[in-house]
Amino acid sequence: QLSEDVERVSENPTEEREGDMEVHEDSSSVILPDGELGTTTPSLRFSKTCLKNVFSVILLFIYLLLMAVAVFLVYQTISDFREKLKHPVMSVTYKEVSLYDAPGIAFYPGKAQLLSCKHHYYDHIPPLINPGQPGDIECTTQRINYTDPFTNQTMKYALVVQGPRDVKKRELVFLQFHLNETDQDFSAIDYLLFSSFQEFVSSPEKAKFMKDCESSYSSWKFSGGFRTWVKMSLVKTKEEDGSETVEFKQETSVVNYIDQRTNPRSDQLFFVVFEWKDPFIQTVQDIITANPWNMIALLCGIFLALFKAADFAKLSVKWMIKIRRRHLKRTRQVTNHIS
Repeated sequence: QLSEDVERVSENPTEEREGDMEVHEDSSSVILPDGELGTTTPSLRFSKTCLKNVFSVILLFIYLLLMAVAVFLVYQTISDFREKLKHPVMSVTYKEVSLYDAPGIAFYPGKAQLLSCKHHYYDHIPPLINPGQPGDIECTTQRINYTDPFTNQTMKYALVVQGPRDVKKRELVFLQFHLNETDQDFSAIDYLLFSSFQEFVSSPEKAKFMKDCESSYSSWKFSGGFRTWVKMSLVKTKEEDGSETVEFKQETSVVNYIDQRTNPRSDQLFFVVFEWKDPFIQTVQDIITANPWNMIALLCGIFLALFKAADFAKLSVKWMIKIRRRHLKRTRQVTNHIS
């Protein structure tokens, strides 16, 4: 029997090889899918998961950086707002007018005498006919006595004159004073400007009104023997409590007066001219440039971005944990299948 089997194998060797190959092919067809599941597919899935995790971590760091920038912006915005509240900006506006409220001009002549007072227009002052002699007084004047506001003992005498009004016609007021004797080497007359002559006239207590004006406004001088030209400009200042203060700025030019009287005199002549410099009233007020509504809108936008960034970071962390659990679960399944 053994010899018969050997002879049969030797006669049909190809059939047995084909049978063996079929067996190996069948076995390989069964084993290869397991090998593919264990090696090729998990590695591809692991690489994709790793890329996703890396991308998520990068996004997370970017949003953390944006959150840090947003927090810095919030701090900087609040600091700037507090700084602007402490340091308001001065705002200057100009309002053009054709007529001013006639200012009051308070003179303190002492022993000097008012000789003439006239209103002229277009900067035209005719020559004096009789200098040093009493002339026409065409201005509205008031005389007032009151106690000195700084000493409360000395009586002061003031001559209040209505100032120019019409700035379009370049109205001016020309005044002439005369001082017969003086015991000083030089002579000058003090004057004071206040905002409204009409308020002085309508005031029931004119002495108190003048004391308040002298306490609030600065006084100036003009000298004898010269023609002093005063150009006024009005400045209004709005305080923080809503009140408004008024003051004058002035430009003064002095021209020498040539005394052409025949006989030399020891008396002194004073000439002064008042007019408006320009038709613009200057208004000064402090403005806080920090707008609270802009700051609130900016803070709302920053906090909204912070909440969105925090929400995204939370979702990213949850998604990374979910991916990690899924990957571990798949690894365990593959390990169990291989085992």
